[in-house]
Amino acid sequence: MSARRILIAALAAAFSLVTACSGDPGPRSTLPGGPDLVGKSAEAMRTVKSAAFAMETENTPQLQVKKASGRLSATGDADGTLQLDFAGSLQEISFVLAGDTVHFKGVTGGFQKMSRSELAAIYDPSAILDPERGVVRLLSNALDPKTEAEEKVGGADAYRLSATLSQQILAAMVPGIAQSVDGTLWIDKATSRLLKADLPLSAGKVTVSFTDYDVPVRVTAPAE
Repeated sequence: MSARRILIAALAAAFSLVTACSGDPGPRSTLPGGPDLVGKSAEAMRTVKSAAFAMETENTPQLQVKKASGRLSATGDADGTLQLDFAGSLQEISFVLAGDTVHFKGVTGGFQKMSRSELAAIYDPSAILDPERGVVRLLSNALDPKTEAEEKVGGADAYRLSATLSQQILAAMVPGIAQSVDGTLWIDKATSRLLKADLPLSAGKVTVSFTDYDVPVRVTAPAE
């Protein structure tokens, strides 16, 4: 083979190798930045008028409230159920928070009353949608938020983030949390609203989820 043919063959082989190595990798998914996501989510949550929530603990975190679920309005009214740990005994309480009065009852018996401040010492669902105390403040003060992946939560497309969340703000919503938390958040891609939060604690974790955003909620006190 002549030198010219050898050179042409070598160049062709080199060109083929470069082409194979530098081919089109296809579309890439670029995740948005964590600070931008939590900022948008805080603004989206500020406009929420109502939501349904569920809170559940796993294992044995040192919290009196083991489960909670219900409906929330941005005006501060709420209704639902709490599962409380009284000296190792679990008791389920139904509550209706309307105005400054909380109506509550156990599995048996009728409704009794307590003040909003008395309920807040145990669990204050009205804080969740309060921009000055709840989710908006929590997101606005999240430290080192990092977007990790895209996932589905309850059928909705969401971004999963990690962030350090303030103990002081978390405790306003779930009394008994005594540490800042390296938590995981899921933020809805379409609306930027918070869908779910995992909060690892000593001896367990708390999971909070939200659904039914802006579905009308009318909370009325039970008949006496």
